[in-house]
Amino acid sequence: MDNEVKDLLKRFKEGKTTHQEEEMLRYWLHHHNQEGASGLSEADLQQADDEMWMAVQPADKPAVTRKLIPALAAAAVLLITVSAGLYFFMNKPENKSVPVTAKTSVIKPGGNNAVLTLASGKKIVLNDAATGELAEESGIIISKTADGQLVYTVTNEYSGKANVNAFNTIETPRGGQYQINLPDGTKVWLNAVSSLRFPSRFSGNQRKVELSGEGYFEVAHNKKMPFKVKTADQEVEVLGTHFNINSYPDETETMTTLLEGSVRVNSATAGNTMLKPGQQSLLSGNNLKVGAADVDAAIAWKNGEFRFNDEKLESIMHKVSRWYNVEVMYQDDKLKTEPFGGVITRFAKVSELLKMLELTKEVKFKIENNTIVVMDGK
Repeated sequence: MDNEVKDLLKRFKEGKTTHQEEEMLRYWLHHHNQEGASGLSEADLQQADDEMWMAVQPADKPAVTRKLIPALAAAAVLLITVSAGLYFFMNKPENKSVPVTAKTSVIKPGGNNAVLTLASGKKIVLNDAATGELAEESGIIISKTADGQLVYTVTNEYSGKANVNAFNTIETPRGGQYQINLPDGTKVWLNAVSSLRFPSRFSGNQRKVELSGEGYFEVAHNKKMPFKVKTADQEVEVLGTHFNINSYPDETETMTTLLEGSVRVNSATAGNTMLKPGQQSLLSGNNLKVGAADVDAAIAWKNGEFRFNDEKLESIMHKVSRWYNVEVMYQDDKLKTEPFGGVITRFAKVSELLKMLELTKEVKFKIENNTIVVMDGK
């Protein structure tokens, strides 16, 4: 256990910690739970977190009655970066005037939500579908698992030729995400407002899919059939590797981040490049550049987090809009370029995320129906 945490725990038992230090301790306890209780659901983790928290309550201090948002975890230690420098939550004065009102609690985070369109045109709303077999196409059984994954399984009974025009499409709406296991064993995680078009059965000399939005891929190795991901402005070719592609229409760049293996990024307008693990390519118009990647930030969404590192507010609010299914308006467009940094669970309510950003006193927010209005905090 880190010495700082030991000291914090000791002072908490003595009733000498500040409100912000208590938030820090709760954050550490949650992550201790995550490391020591794998396989638990978010609800189970929260219950264990509460039990641990109560176990260290000092005898001479009233029990904490303020209920934290379930699975808030990292919200308590949001690091917030502004142009003036880095601010740590523990050292920031509390904002006594919080314009994010109680009614924002109706805006909840997203979850597993997607629609699958079969080659026949039949649509299946996956969050409404029962667990088990959903359909069968060209010798492929399509099923939904108990934990909400979509799985394609090749059967041995099929002896016909694959229909090269038989494509399936899975689409996530605002506030949606989904995991799919493709017929070749490749695993794909789709972020909100994303779609993946793929053949119901891979055949020929390549495995080609089309992505819009954001997806994380763990590609099954097959040297004889390279795996290709086509987006609106590039194509990524791999044999077997782990990588993330962010290709939203409302973003100015297409980002490809490599975690394992190697990939080739091809662009008709900007040429091509090879990526090594830990690298990221940025494609904007005719410009394709490669640099070191912040891997944790790139795949934070897949791991259930928002993670920002000197990220412009406009980009942050794009993510908020997609995940919480809200509109965003700015009273001053200059606020869009303000940089912020921090980490918070994607399963917090939107009000908690906005309150953390407000601690910088650089921005304020208010909710009007389903629209977040961004205002100058000064």
